[in-house]
Amino acid sequence: MRLSEVLEGVTSEDKFSDVEVRDVCIDSRSVKEGDLFICLKGINSDGNDFVQEALDKGAVAVVSDSKNTKNCIQVENARKAYALSSKNFFGKKCDKMKIVGVTGTNGKTTTTHLLGEILKGAGLNVGVIGTEGAHFNGKVVDTGMTTPDPYLLHKLFAKMQEEGVEYVVMEASAHALALNKLDGINFEVGVLTNITEDHLDFFGDMKTYAKAKLDFFDKKHIKLGVVCSDDELARCLIDNVDVPILWYGLDNPADTFAVSINSNFDNTTFFCNCLDDIFNIKTNLIGKYNVENALASITVARALGVPKDLIQLSLCTAMPVEGRFNVIRCKGFNVVVDYAHTPDGLEKVITTARELTKGRVLTLFGCGGNRDRQKRPIMGKVASDNSDYVFLTSDNPRFENPRDIISEIEKGMHGDYEVEESRTVAIENALSKCQKGDTLIIAGKGGEKYQDIMGKKVPYNDFDTVYKYFRKQLGQTKKGEQGIW
Repeated sequence: MRLSEVLEGVTSEDKFSDVEVRDVCIDSRSVKEGDLFICLKGINSDGNDFVQEALDKGAVAVVSDSKNTKNCIQVENARKAYALSSKNFFGKKCDKMKIVGVTGTNGKTTTTHLLGEILKGAGLNVGVIGTEGAHFNGKVVDTGMTTPDPYLLHKLFAKMQEEGVEYVVMEASAHALALNKLDGINFEVGVLTNITEDHLDFFGDMKTYAKAKLDFFDKKHIKLGVVCSDDELARCLIDNVDVPILWYGLDNPADTFAVSINSNFDNTTFFCNCLDDIFNIKTNLIGKYNVENALASITVARALGVPKDLIQLSLCTAMPVEGRFNVIRCKGFNVVVDYAHTPDGLEKVITTARELTKGRVLTLFGCGGNRDRQKRPIMGKVASDNSDYVFLTSDNPRFENPRDIISEIEKGMHGDYEVEESRTVAIENALSKCQKGDTLIIAGKGGEKYQDIMGKKVPYNDFDTVYKYFRKQLGQTKKGEQGIW
């Protein structure tokens, strides 16, 4: 592909425009003969420092937004240039599919999952991209992050489109929006689930964090917005956007809302009014916050023209995402494994369990290292306020000392709790203290298959830890005695 084609919409500069580009690259270590090298500024490094290395390795051109960098094609925003160049390089395949983007602090993964299931139920070929990787035509691609970097994202789009995918439902993280990863993608619908505290280590304050999400709701990105009316911050900020908005929610006026909600540890039922059309919904997902996620998916599906009967059927058969309020039934008590890792997410999971539990609610969690420190004592308070007993432990400490993280959580704690740095031991201790009628919430990791410790992803999984504990208990059951299930 010619350089002028790769840089279409990026710059009008015709320097080396007829040069052939073999690939697009942002890592100087990976540059090969014929590559276009784009200089990105990161937290720990600056691509502009490696221009000569890239040229020495055979880069045909270099793109930079730094005016101090020589021998470069100058652009206003290198990250935007990276997104648009990636789109062009892979043939603009995203323009040939209908794409829905879901942003918000919590609920993105479940909402994309449900909408994906609804669209599949309508007979459409669907790709889903998010925290759980990219899923299409029975394939799973590990992307390593909620929203892939532009090169991988557009490579995925190209592969999906070539295999007949018609719709893509994807998570749009605040980081991706702030870093221009999604520039050049024309979304049919953009969804905003909520805006609550998270990622302040990156954004600095809630105003900046909220702005990253709200900037998505612009006609240059989306045609239609679907927004939760129960989120106060979203409701206040969304008024000034230049795209039409459909609202969904439970507690405030909305175009889509639910009544007669009944939930237990098996399923949830409710009646939904979507644009004055009545739906009778039964879903395997649990809790009011998952009703909101379902309402979001219903609203988008109706906006895309999916018939009511197919929506009802798909929601009835859709299973929860791994690690999102998954219930493990034990003898006399329940264990809930959930990904909740923000104050709002943790509170929703605990309060949902409280509504369904006859006995005590016990909560086990930790906070990630080298991430938003401000939320740690807040999460401690949320857990203490809503639980009968709390277990503090480790959760992806990264390059921090787990005990230091726990100490910061403890600043918000009160009431009964205990500390155990080893997550495996902590879970075993918590399970041993469960009584009939109790619910134990194991929060923070969900379906993750590792602990991030000192730069290494050590194999670990909460589900495995729970099952191993019970297998051990079963092995100790004497002949003739009732087991634990």
